Amino acid sequence: MDLAAHATAESGATVPRHVVVIGGGPAAHRFAEAMQARELDAPADQPTHVTVIGEEPHLPYDRVALSRRLVDTEDLTLGDAAMWDSSTLRYRGGSAVTAINPGARMITLADDSSVHYDELVFATGSAAAVPPITGAEFGHVYRTIEDVDFLVAKVAELAEELGRAPRVVVVGGGLLGLEAAGGLQRLGGESTIVHSGRWLMSAQLDEGAGQALGRLIRAQGIELALGNRPSEVHGSATQVTGVTLTDGSHVPADLVVFSIGITPRDELARAAGLELGPRGGITIGEDCSTSIDAIWAIGEVASVDGVCVGLVAPANAMAEVVADRLHGGEAVFPGIDDATKLKLSGVEVASFGDALAKAEHALEVVYADPARGIYQKIVVSDDATTLLGGIFVGDASPYTALRPLLGRELPSEPGAYLSAAGAEPPASTDLPDDAQLCSCNNVSVGAVRSAIRGDHTEACTELGPLKTCTRAGTQCGSCVPLVKKILETELTKAGIEVSKALCEHFDLSRSELFESVRILQLTSFEHIMERFGRGLGCDICKPVVASILATQTTSYILDSGRGALQDTNDRALANMQKDGTYSVVPRIPGGEITPQKLKVIAEVAAEFNLYTKITGGQRIDLFGARLEQLPEIWKILVEAGFESGQAYGKSLRTVKSCVGSTWCRFGVQDSVAMAINLELRYRGLRAPHKFKLAVSGCARECAEARSKDIGVIATDAGWNLYVGGNGGFQPAHAQLLAQDLDDETLIRYIDRYIMYYIRTGDRLQRTARWQEDLDGGIDHVRDVVCNDSLGIADELERAMLEHVDNYEDEWAATLKDPERLRRFRSFVNAPSTADPAVVQVIDRDQPRPANAEERAVMLSGPTIPVRPKDGQ
Repeated sequence: MDLAAHATAESGATVPRHVVVIGGGPAAHRFAEAMQARELDAPADQPTHVTVIGEEPHLPYDRVALSRRLVDTEDLTLGDAAMWDSSTLRYRGGSAVTAINPGARMITLADDSSVHYDELVFATGSAAAVPPITGAEFGHVYRTIEDVDFLVAKVAELAEELGRAPRVVVVGGGLLGLEAAGGLQRLGGESTIVHSGRWLMSAQLDEGAGQALGRLIRAQGIELALGNRPSEVHGSATQVTGVTLTDGSHVPADLVVFSIGITPRDELARAAGLELGPRGGITIGEDCSTSIDAIWAIGEVASVDGVCVGLVAPANAMAEVVADRLHGGEAVFPGIDDATKLKLSGVEVASFGDALAKAEHALEVVYADPARGIYQKIVVSDDATTLLGGIFVGDASPYTALRPLLGRELPSEPGAYLSAAGAEPPASTDLPDDAQLCSCNNVSVGAVRSAIRGDHTEACTELGPLKTCTRAGTQCGSCVPLVKKILETELTKAGIEVSKALCEHFDLSRSELFESVRILQLTSFEHIMERFGRGLGCDICKPVVASILATQTTSYILDSGRGALQDTNDRALANMQKDGTYSVVPRIPGGEITPQKLKVIAEVAAEFNLYTKITGGQRIDLFGARLEQLPEIWKILVEAGFESGQAYGKSLRTVKSCVGSTWCRFGVQDSVAMAINLELRYRGLRAPHKFKLAVSGCARECAEARSKDIGVIATDAGWNLYVGGNGGFQPAHAQLLAQDLDDETLIRYIDRYIMYYIRTGDRLQRTARWQEDLDGGIDHVRDVVCNDSLGIADELERAMLEHVDNYEDEWAATLKDPERLRRFRSFVNAPSTADPAVVQVIDRDQPRPANAEERAVMLSGPTIPVRPKDGQ
């Protein structure tokens, strides 16, 4: 095959080689990325342009994560959308290919346009299989974003029409079936899984594991009809009434979802004359080429040894092979890696390798605890040394460490890896370089170590850049804990201390220091330094200690020497601006304010010539106040019933809300009342970083709750609670913690969440990053907050109640004490003198800081009055 760029006969100018990809799924995306990466090293005289043609209107998205969209309208787009802005890479969405002419190397689209290709890559994926039974057309599938969005809307529609939880029958007890049933259950449906096998996931699990999984799934409230198939779906296209099974039984249903496997989308290939596998799919060789020159196939449509698989890792591997071959390489497809890991509503399931022990003389080392729903099995060679596979249900913690050891000699005896039996597994970081660490992206342990050392590029000494550089842990995420361990081990080997110390003065991390101060009930920086620190402290540890003391004590934050620990904003109880003036932000709980209070703010702004701005948090910010003016301003505001909005502290900022059911015809709960309740409860609470809340009165989400650290969204049955979101430099989408909560439970869960974050978060760590760093992420948070897995729920609630009961507005407390007011002076010996360096001009009818060209030139500094020597 001639892979060189084509040249025109007339001018000899280089014409880019055109690679066309049919299909816009994950395999196509990975191929496009692989091509772009290789083009950086390709000769300039051999350019390649890639066009990806997809039927769906979206950019390629993560189909593995579709279950998350059932409960959260998350953006599942793969990678950086800006990738498609490249001049050498184009995505044509919403376009269907209708025919291929291999002889002319042309494809025809549904709009009758034609596209020439030099190389063609099939990445058409697969379609959801539907059983050939009566009434199958009344059911639905679970395969695309549109499928999932339809199911979400349908469950809500049925619930409203029926006045009860819709009954959902999911046909298929494999990975997708379990995820669909779990997601629809969380939406408010009552799910029943119909599965032909005698146990769930019968293709990946043995009977012991399948039975354990069945018990755990039933514990989630999901019914099971095992060893059965549907024979007929009853109803119509608009309303299903039930399903008859092959044993003659009838299951009532309002909605039927088929999830029984996939059918490769090979119709175009069949029409073009490509060789197909015995069960469909395009037959490929070890180089992923097909039976026709210049045509390749990757992903679920590719048939390897007569088998098509719907897994991420093989698709990614095929994409890399074709990209390598198109650049003159000799890569070969390593074979199908069918390792599987699932987490459904807290139920962990994983299998890999020869999980069913089909190899001759294979030994099975098993630990089973039916009462706890735990099953762990390791399959080894007959001499009990070489790892062949494994199954884990209920506790899949050994999976991460064992997966890279597949086919290798185990460092310890097999029983040491059965964590559920109380065994202490050996360290997992002494893996050989050629061991596969990330199966999704085919990343070896050696590649990760090389990136950490910086063998070829700048050393990656932090987890985020390491993941970006190597791609390890960027797909399903199951290998992230091991990536993190290897990073720490390699840094230690290199003599780079992996320290969690707060700063040079404290060896403890912020969370460790917080707990130590709490347990010992220390109340001053001096006592804390004497017990745990050294030196005099710095601008890192002092504000942290001040924050810890503010959280754990009930006294005024600037008393008892703590004022000197605070940074500039906290010392002034206001945010310093670029010109040295300060902003004043009164608290407006929930964004609700009376005309009378609005008038007070307007009068203050006019009297002190302050710039006014409505903030994104539904408050009014007053800019341009001088330090000595702050007490005067706040005296007026406090007397009018305002209090500090604490826009200056690492604390609660705002609780944003929509108008909710009080005024809005779509509202289902009183979001304003809830927002006010939450803001008055958590006002003044210091934390590792600022945190924001929002309450939306319905699913239309006008308050943008899922972009906040804590988001509350009303439902007909109560409130859904989302946590760990934020905007800013690293935006994060909040994740669902719990749903349909009553008011009391909602507040109790938020109390626990905030106090757990305050106790365990690192310095200046937002909730999103904190959740990411926790082992288990949102699932761990859910276990602690909702299930009280650590047994500290009562303690966290008591800590929050102590804060609520002892809250005092900081500006009201300041105004009561003349000594506290003494700090609000620009010049100590001239307390009423303004700083002449503060110069403002009028712009758009409001004051703003003057720029350098607008300032007067001062030939000398300000004159400050000085008392005569004799004191007169």
